[in-house]
Amino acid sequence: MKTAEFFYDLPETAIAQAAIEPRDASRLLDTRTMTDHRFSDLPGLLREGDVVVVNHTRVRPARLIGEKDRSGGRVEALLLRPRGDGSWEALVRPARRIRSGTRLRFGDALVVVTDAPTSGRVTLRAEEGDIAAAAEDIGEVPLPPYFRGTLSDPERYQTVYARQPGSAAAPTAGLHFTAGVLEGLAARGIAVVGIDLEIGLDTFRPIGAEDIADHVMHAENATVGTEAAAAIAAARGAGGRVVAIGTTVVRTLETAAAASGEVEAFAGETRLFITPGYRFRAVDLVVTNFHVPGSTLVVLIAAFVGPRWRQIYDTVLARGYRFLSFGDAMLAECAR
Repeated sequence: MKTAEFFYDLPETAIAQAAIEPRDASRLLDTRTMTDHRFSDLPGLLREGDVVVVNHTRVRPARLIGEKDRSGGRVEALLLRPRGDGSWEALVRPARRIRSGTRLRFGDALVVVTDAPTSGRVTLRAEEGDIAAAAEDIGEVPLPPYFRGTLSDPERYQTVYARQPGSAAAPTAGLHFTAGVLEGLAARGIAVVGIDLEIGLDTFRPIGAEDIADHVMHAENATVGTEAAAAIAAARGAGGRVVAIGTTVVRTLETAAAASGEVEAFAGETRLFITPGYRFRAVDLVVTNFHVPGSTLVVLIAAFVGPRWRQIYDTVLARGYRFLSFGDAMLAECAR
């Protein structure tokens, strides 16, 4: 399939430039009936016995401002993922002035660039200090490049249930949750369980290949614990549905699912690229925001709901829904 089939016209005015308060006052389209709701209505749109699965990862302080060790020129690095040996994959700016062997200083850490930038991407290895420690000391939480607004509280770009730092971006469908929504789910007899997928920035980028079959999917670390797998199995066994909060949860559960559809405990990398024709095994419903045109996330939603994804997007644009990270959301059922 051609990548062009997954583009749509997104006006700048539709991109949310403010975080709505309270969080659950955001709009929610139930695509099963094409009816408009507030996110606070979510518990009433689900059934007793369903299980809601959320991504527990926190956004790490991955944006580092530093300088070249010799010239003192300003440089910025965005940490994408650890390599496992103390080095990090990162995006650097200005990349045109960075070469293999360039030394950069971020706080107490002196790091060396071990390869020439490819699309601004490099590997950083610490010669003095520790890169992760420098991030905790002087790092900032990176906001999406299309968000030009400001946040009075950086925690607004974290979910209320965020735990272990690990992502370079927020699992944005979860940003709508409040304590009240979680209490409403519990009151309805709907369990909430957590998984982890460490989100990388490649998730949000438009696909560069002309055909989606030629796109090389990035790797992300994912974990499904034994307790989460057991809770999902119990809900499914009792006739409940699996409700994924965000595309990160969809990819994680589908990666961990056996051929039977049973979600198993899992820890490792996932490169799963879900495209139209994929047979969903684990997820019945998804809550998700509205995504960047031509991204792997739009392709995933097209696979999940079928060709009507474009009708859904046309409808929410016409109804004034807000798009991308701080925008509104939809509830959709898998078109198996």
